[in-house]
Amino acid sequence: MNTAKNEVQSLLQRLPDDCTLEDVQYHLYVIGKIRRGIERAETEGPVSQEEVERRLSKWISR
Repeated sequence: MNTAKNEVQSLLQRLPDDCTLEDVQYHLYVIGKIRRGIERAETEGPVSQEEVERRLSKWISR
């Protein structure tokens, strides 16, 4: 299992040398969201297409 430090080092190696602190923060934020989503799917199971559509219907105007 990768440690947080190893993951950050790997991220920094993939980002361009001229990236900003905001770029690093954004990528760390996205990695964290993805990790939490995977953990949630593993514990609660996936969300059905119907449930996704129901949840999004209040945000999408037709």
